[in-house]
Amino acid sequence: MAMPAAGPAAKPKLVVTIVLDQFRYDYLLRFRGDYNAGLAKLLEGGAVFSDAHYLHATTVTAVGHSTYLSGATPSVSGIIANEWFDRETNTTVTSVSDKTTKVVGGVPGAMGSSPNRLLVSTVADELKMRNPQSHVIGVSIKDRGAILPAGHMADAAYWYDPDSNRWVTSTYFREALPEWVAALNGEKTYQKFLGASWLPFDAGPAGQAKPFCTMTAGAEARYCGSLEATPWGNEMIEEFAERAIAGEKLGGHETTDILTVSFSSNDYVGHAVGPDDPAVRDISIRTDRLLGKFFQYIDQRVGLGNTLIVLTADHGVVPVPEVNQARHMPGGRLNEIQVTDRITKALTARFGPGKWLMTASPLMPYLNQELIRKLKLDPALVENVAADAVREMPHIARVYTRHELQHGEVQRDQIGDAVSLSFFGPRAGDLVILPEPYYLFEATGTSHGTPYDYDNHVPLIFFGAGIKPGTYRNKVAMNDVAPTLSAILDVEAPSGSIGRVLAEILQ
Repeated sequence: MAMPAAGPAAKPKLVVTIVLDQFRYDYLLRFRGDYNAGLAKLLEGGAVFSDAHYLHATTVTAVGHSTYLSGATPSVSGIIANEWFDRETNTTVTSVSDKTTKVVGGVPGAMGSSPNRLLVSTVADELKMRNPQSHVIGVSIKDRGAILPAGHMADAAYWYDPDSNRWVTSTYFREALPEWVAALNGEKTYQKFLGASWLPFDAGPAGQAKPFCTMTAGAEARYCGSLEATPWGNEMIEEFAERAIAGEKLGGHETTDILTVSFSSNDYVGHAVGPDDPAVRDISIRTDRLLGKFFQYIDQRVGLGNTLIVLTADHGVVPVPEVNQARHMPGGRLNEIQVTDRITKALTARFGPGKWLMTASPLMPYLNQELIRKLKLDPALVENVAADAVREMPHIARVYTRHELQHGEVQRDQIGDAVSLSFFGPRAGDLVILPEPYYLFEATGTSHGTPYDYDNHVPLIFFGAGIKPGTYRNKVAMNDVAPTLSAILDVEAPSGSIGRVLAEILQ
C-alpha cells in the first residue's frame, strides 16, 4: 500500500528577525559562559552558523539591514552606505531620508523617512504580495534599522526620536500613530532612566562598582550622552516589540506575520569603547537576558512552537587602535583632512585650481563632475590622478576608481569582489579608499565599514519548528537568509536576491 505523500510543512504564525547592531561573531564565543537566557536558548536549540559573512565591503548599518532580508548586494539594492552625496540635488542624503514624507508622532513638520531608496523587495514584501492580510512591523531606535528590513509594503516601521523622546513613524506608512503607540509614548518610560548610572551587570554591593557611565552630566563617571548609548535603549526597544505583538495581534492572523527588531544600543556602546572594553561584555550579557524576556513573552502570546526566530548582526567592529598597539598588533588612526588635501593638491597641480571635491567623505570621495566637464577633462584620468595621490599615503591598502569598478578592472580576490559588490554607479563616489587592516579614520573610539573579517563575520542562528538544531561550520553568506526564509514561507525570493536556500537546516 502506497504511503500518502507528505504535505507541506506548517508555516510559522510569526517570523521574528533580530539584528544585534555591531555584534561580532566572537561575542558568542567570548561571553558564552555568561549567557543563560535568550542567546543561550538559541545557541543550544537553534541552527548556528559559525562562518557567516557579508559579501560586501561597506559593512555599515544601512547596508547590513538592507541585505539580510533582501538577499541583495549594494550593487543591486542601491543602499551603498548609511548616507551618500546625491549628485542630482547636490546634498547629502541618508539611506532612508524622504523629503516627500513627514515624521508622525515626533517634532511637527520634521522630514520623515521611507524605503524609497531601496531598489529591491524584501522577504516581507514578497509575503505581502502573496498574502496581503499578513502583518509586517519593523522596530529599532534607528530609522534605517526599522525601515530597511521591513521593506516597502510594511504596515509600519517605528523608531525612536530623541528630539521628542517619542516613538515615531512617517507619513509613508500612516498618517497617525495607532493607539497602542500613542499610549506607550504617553507613559514617558524614558524618564525613569534620567540620572541613572549604568552599573556592571554582576556588580557587588552598592557603592563598590564603578559605573560605565551615567545619565547625569558633570558627574565623576563618563556621561552616557543619550539613552541610545546604554542598555536602557535596548530595553525600550524590547518593550516596544512586545507592545507591537499585542497591538498588531502579530501571530494571530490566518497567514504568517513578520516582526523585524534591531537592537541599536550595542552599536552606540561599541563605537565609544571598542570590542575589548568591559562595557561590551556587560551589554552582551544584558542582551542575552533581554532576549530571554522577549522569548518568554512570545511563547506566552504566540507560542515558540509557532514562531521562527532568526538572529544575526549587521556588521562587526575593529579593535580600538590604541588597544591593538598596546598588544603589539597593527593599527592606528588616519587623518581624513590629509586625504582631502592630497587629492586637492594633486588635481590642482595637474589641472589647475578649483573646487575639486564635492564632499570630504574619507572612504568614498566625490569629485566635482561639473568642473571636470567644464575643463573638458577625461574623468578616468582625473580619477587616476586623485587615486595615485591617496595611494602614496601610509597605511592605505587599496584605492579603486569609478572607471575601474564600472569596467571590472579590479583585482579578482575576495577584497576586490567585495568592493565591486558594494558599487552602485548612480550613487557611488569616484574613489573607494580602503585602509590597511586595523586602521581607521575616526579620531576617537572605533568603527567598522571594511571587507575585513572583523567587520563582516557575524552570528547567524535560525530557531524554531522545522529547523534542524546544530552547529554548521560551512561558510555561508548573509545573502542566504532571504531565500531561505522565502522557501520556508513558500513565497518568491526577493527581486535582488543572490543567495541560496540553506537546505541543510530544514527538516
